[in-house]
Amino acid sequence: MALTRAEREAFLAEPHIAAIAVDAGEGRAPLTVPIWYQYEPDGTVWIMTERESRKNALISAAGRYSLMVDRLEPTIRYVSVEGPVIDTTSATREQLQEISARYLSADKVDGYVDSAWKEHDTYVIVRMRPERWVSSDLGTL
Repeated sequence: MALTRAEREAFLAEPHIAAIAVDAGEGRAPLTVPIWYQYEPDGTVWIMTERESRKNALISAAGRYSLMVDRLEPTIRYVSVEGPVIDTTSATREQLQEISARYLSADKVDGYVDSAWKEHDTYVIVRMRPERWVSSDLGTL
């Protein structure tokens, strides 16, 4: 059964690890990898990646990407969104802190951020405005 708009948005607001997919060019399947994401109350989705990463180069070339999140319990549910990039900016340490706190336990966040920021000070935030949604709750098995 397809989810309502409110159900889709509430599901994306939960801290699921997403699979991002982006066009990888002629003769290639889309690049599809797991990624942390953030969903904002205005409907914007954003990811953080390294400025020089293949992922960022492909997103820049395509001008859009897709995210798919799913879960198995208490019911099998997924939401997929696809849309254009609306903004790419240099990431801040505060944004790294925000996204890390979404996925890590509180006692792990500061250490992770300290380590990641030292090694990867060239992060960018890539915002996307979902245009297309596919969702379903398949119930329990």
